[in-house]
Amino acid sequence: MEPHEDRTPGTPRTPSTPGTSRRVRPAARRRTYGRLSAALLAGGLLLTGCGSGGSNRSADGEWKGGDSGPRPSATRPGGEGAEGESEGRRPTAPPADYLSTFALDVDTASYGYARRTLADGKLPDPATVRPEEFVNSFRQDYQEPDGDGFSVTVDGARTTEANWSLVRVGLATRVGNGGADGAEARPPAALTFVVDVSGSMAEPGRLDLVRTSMKLMTDQLREDDSVAVVTFSGKAETRLPMTRVEGHRDRIHEVVAALRTADSTNVEAGVIRGYEVAVESLRPGATNRVVLLSDALANTGATSADTILNRIGEARTEHGITLFGVGVGSEYNDAFMEQLADRGDGHTTYVSDAEGARKVFCEDLPAQVQLRARDAKAQVAFDPQTVERFRLIGYDDRRVADGDFRNDAVDGGEVGSGHTVTALYAVRLRPGATGHLATATVRWLDPRTRAPHEESGRIESAALSGDVWTGASTRFQVTAVAAYFASALRERDGGWERVPGAVPLGSLAGHADRLAGSTEDPAVRQLAQAVREARGLTG
Repeated sequence: MEPHEDRTPGTPRTPSTPGTSRRVRPAARRRTYGRLSAALLAGGLLLTGCGSGGSNRSADGEWKGGDSGPRPSATRPGGEGAEGESEGRRPTAPPADYLSTFALDVDTASYGYARRTLADGKLPDPATVRPEEFVNSFRQDYQEPDGDGFSVTVDGARTTEANWSLVRVGLATRVGNGGADGAEARPPAALTFVVDVSGSMAEPGRLDLVRTSMKLMTDQLREDDSVAVVTFSGKAETRLPMTRVEGHRDRIHEVVAALRTADSTNVEAGVIRGYEVAVESLRPGATNRVVLLSDALANTGATSADTILNRIGEARTEHGITLFGVGVGSEYNDAFMEQLADRGDGHTTYVSDAEGARKVFCEDLPAQVQLRARDAKAQVAFDPQTVERFRLIGYDDRRVADGDFRNDAVDGGEVGSGHTVTALYAVRLRPGATGHLATATVRWLDPRTRAPHEESGRIESAALSGDVWTGASTRFQVTAVAAYFASALRERDGGWERVPGAVPLGSLAGHADRLAGSTEDPAVRQLAQAVREARGLTG
């Protein structure tokens, strides 16, 4: 059996072109999705037992579909040239499963840390490369929704491999309500900063960058927001109790400026104290967050993410206080920070310079204060008459059992104002098939009332007539470059199957350079530089 994304209900998660999609309005959506669900239950779930969620997953992620047709050919590490396909890597026939379900993810730490590692002249550990975080690191071209929910865009393009395409599922939330002052009335924020001041944070680009980041954030906060500061090394200390920004902005700056490094790294003590402060000063009606800033190199106290989170479980589940992890440093425990954030129902990012700090603390964190959705999940239903097989690229730690899509006791992702979430699929079409290709549906809970909502979009096979590099939108091509880049870095561990249509890293850098020129986007220019650095290191 092919894999299924399984998680026990109620438990935390374990370690994401205009004109080609159609939004389904609420009344029509209920009728359309009801017919679609009934058809899927009759033609897919009941035949395969997919709703049970039980199966084994291959090492390189999920391949689903009704036939066992050929996989893309293998390549040497770095994507440089084809080697042919060995019989030992061919899959067994997958079940007739045409649903893909995952929790939404807006994390970007994997890409940020990969860029830092490459700039230091090293290839990132393949285990730290999460393709969905590469893809979600770039601005997209999705239309904003009319209300507080999501818009759903589904588009795609053909790759250079026969019958293989890339299909992009894009979800977007609204930036603001267009009020007279150009801003939306968001709830106040109560932020508890938990700052690592251990000895390892003395390296340039760690505590100094944390101080810069917190200064930027303090300057951005509103008068009715509140801030607390907890530090930790061998033990934890409250440097600033929860303090209203109004009239105390200078005091907050003084506390931040006085931060200095000490000795060992007891992340457990810091996180526990941070949550204690957050609970003691909980503000009803406010967005309560713990913001952890650290290189996550825990060496004292509990060093297991599960152990730490079990100690603060009540604060997370009863009070809804979530964790925003900000990683720093050339030596950085990516896996530990990701587990803390994911299982703490929050997000993680990585900061390597002042510009990155500005984006995280002036754009990303404020957007998380203004939530649009809780426990958001997406489900993509592929049409078995058109699609032979497919694979979700990345989201390995975010998969959800198909039968739990509407089980609101199962965790999803939190999505803030103005965020986009992108999922990219490799899709093999049946030769000569035409008609409906897929329908994507996002389900979420209202942040205030916890009422469930859904929105859908669909794509027809005719929308795949264009080539990735010549017929797709500019932003779709940026998404493809990011996915192919992540795939090339992941391939090096031997357990990751390449994405169909992959090109050598040298050619990929050329595509990124071209796109950087057409978009005039500094982030795409940085992507091109990172691809060139990887090319130089792989030979």
